[in-house]
Amino acid sequence: MRFSLLAAVVTAGLAFATGAQAERLTDKPLVDAAWLKSNLGNKSLVVIDVRDAAKDGANPYAKGHVPGAVSAPYSTVGWRAEVNGVPGMLPPLETITKTIGDLGVSNDSHVVIVPNGTDSSEFGGATRVYWTFKVLGHDAVSILDGGARAWEAAGGELATDVTKPAAVAFTGELKKELLATTADVEKARAKGIKLIDGRPAAQFKGEAKSPVVRVAGTIPGSKNLENSKLYDAEKASFASKEAVGSLSQSVGLAKDEQNIAFCNTGHWASVVWFGLSEVEGNKNTKMYDGSMAEWAADPARPVQPGN
Repeated sequence: MRFSLLAAVVTAGLAFATGAQAERLTDKPLVDAAWLKSNLGNKSLVVIDVRDAAKDGANPYAKGHVPGAVSAPYSTVGWRAEVNGVPGMLPPLETITKTIGDLGVSNDSHVVIVPNGTDSSEFGGATRVYWTFKVLGHDAVSILDGGARAWEAAGGELATDVTKPAAVAFTGELKKELLATTADVEKARAKGIKLIDGRPAAQFKGEAKSPVVRVAGTIPGSKNLENSKLYDAEKASFASKEAVGSLSQSVGLAKDEQNIAFCNTGHWASVVWFGLSEVEGNKNTKMYDGSMAEWAADPARPVQPGN
């Protein structure tokens, strides 16, 4: 009887594991329009449209979106929050998991994120949301390369109806190996671990400053890898593995070398993290969520012009 019970438990466990693996439709961090078209009928697929309203207030989702996509605007749905006075942070675990569950995403879903694909900064909404899923331990996630621009260019169908998902349960557990804190950055500096600043060169050099950062400059010893170099706005496509590797080498990163990407609030940094970790494959890459907004808030922490 004990043997039968044990066998049943093992069998159930294997079935669960097999089912969980089957729900992950692809291991690719980027999928193209052809892949998305061929998988739209899969019940485990949830397409999340993260496009924000245009400056004139026009709603791109209402104008036309991937059939069945759920609207979850990057700036307004709750992907980020102010935490302890620091803007743009990962919300508390119970908050972000509820937000995700309310979008109809369960732990068995494979998520495809759709930005507009305008440029690296706008595409950063998708990489930041992708990082959010990854840091919560949900690996079944991809981004539509080129976003809605690529979808339309490929002749993808555009729907105008609103998809209203039923809320489901979604659980997550923080993967600290992907998330760097201020204490982690301080330890990295002491150990000589590379810090990669993903902001424009002017901000890295202290010639310009974001309003959310107290003083201009960067964390001493950092290297600058501008996020804009990782996305081709004209062709609407993310940099290739080879191109990311070349950029990685240009800032002195050896293969699989430990590093921490940062920017002002962890937005542009997510583009760099995505390139290094997911496209190039350096899994020793973390992202500093608080970035310069948190680092520079304390006058005791050093900030200087980058070079």
